Amino acid sequence: MDQIVIQGGRALHGCIESSGAKNAALPLLAASILADGPVVYHRIPHLMDITTMMTLLSWQGSDITYDDQHRLHIDSRPASKPQAPYELVKTMRASSLVLGPLVARFGRARVSLPGGCAIGARPIDLHLMGLERMGAVVRMEHGDVVVEAPQGLLGAQIDFPQVTVTGTENLMMAAVLAKGTTILENAAREPEVVNLADALRQLGADIEGDGSSRVVVRGVERISGGDIHVIADRIETATYLAAGLITGGDVTVTDTDPTLLETFLEKIVEAGGNVECDEHRIRCYTSNRLRACDIQTAPHPGFPTDLQAQFMALMCIAEGNSVIAETIFENRFMHVQELCRMGADIHLDGHLATVHGVKKLSAAQVMATDLRASASLVLAGLAATGETTISRVYHIDRGYERIEEKLGKLGACIERRHENSDSGIRGVMLYA
Repeated sequence: MDQIVIQGGRALHGCIESSGAKNAALPLLAASILADGPVVYHRIPHLMDITTMMTLLSWQGSDITYDDQHRLHIDSRPASKPQAPYELVKTMRASSLVLGPLVARFGRARVSLPGGCAIGARPIDLHLMGLERMGAVVRMEHGDVVVEAPQGLLGAQIDFPQVTVTGTENLMMAAVLAKGTTILENAAREPEVVNLADALRQLGADIEGDGSSRVVVRGVERISGGDIHVIADRIETATYLAAGLITGGDVTVTDTDPTLLETFLEKIVEAGGNVECDEHRIRCYTSNRLRACDIQTAPHPGFPTDLQAQFMALMCIAEGNSVIAETIFENRFMHVQELCRMGADIHLDGHLATVHGVKKLSAAQVMATDLRASASLVLAGLAATGETTISRVYHIDRGYERIEEKLGKLGACIERRHENSDSGIRGVMLYA
């Protein structure tokens, strides 16, 4: 199992490019199932979750090619298997995103209940509720969700009792080929939802209201192929900006969009960091110790739950006490114990974490528990005195493309060690 090893205490400086957003790319790839023609995706990140989705679509029968320019070509016209078996989806919750497109195209689907990060209950009940409203029959069978709508889906009024990003995306895709008009109330407003709606419109869908809490989809008979562009990864962007701040450095991320990170950047300024932006670039730096400030995660445009762990790492060495409220996922504080192993002073009380800032962190052997928790441990390792070893880094490979190389370009001393049970370390990639 791979490990990441960091020699901490180096201030990071420099400029790197943002990758395409994983959380935008995954629903966009699922949408190819709907297209009556080839789709070319631009700026597809090279990540484990993307590979899993590509493998699934290929298994279903789609023709897929991926070139060295981050372009992915998918022709789903040959696809003939409206299924997503457990062996292919057990590591990735986003695999449920094929459910809506498969039912819309084939009138049926069989999808294994998905896996992914262990950050709390993330059921697809709302997805299934919406499909039932659209006339589908849903049943559970041997751990699989089986959905049938042999006469096709029908437009419907769907009121989400709580905001769901993947539920909004799944039902928006299902509604594209439905008969009649579908209205999604209390819909998610995340930029990734808007990216998906923009892409579907390019292919011929009739969608309006994305970016608001009320999305209207008027069904069409078909959508065609075309060229689709993935937005910048706002979570990756913020993580690298935080890497500069936690080390007392100066980092710029290009090929990104500051409007996607307004809430995060406001909190950085509140904490005493300096932020400079133009249309496609963000620079963050500080010459002083950050100040503690509170955050509460919330659906967009609130503070993203996917940045809670990284912001907590910043607050670990900030001056004063901060309170972090996690309102989205009930188990998303699993990084706290590992941060405390590195000298952080954090106390938990239900969905609240009180962080008492310390002057410095110390290196330790720690273990990643989920994707964003692993990013917080990397940030802590960059700031800590000594050598930090992070195990179970397959989590970070699900969402960060070439993280060692990018951090190495900024001056980090970081390496990935490849291990096996027989001979221990069998290879090292070092960036410094």
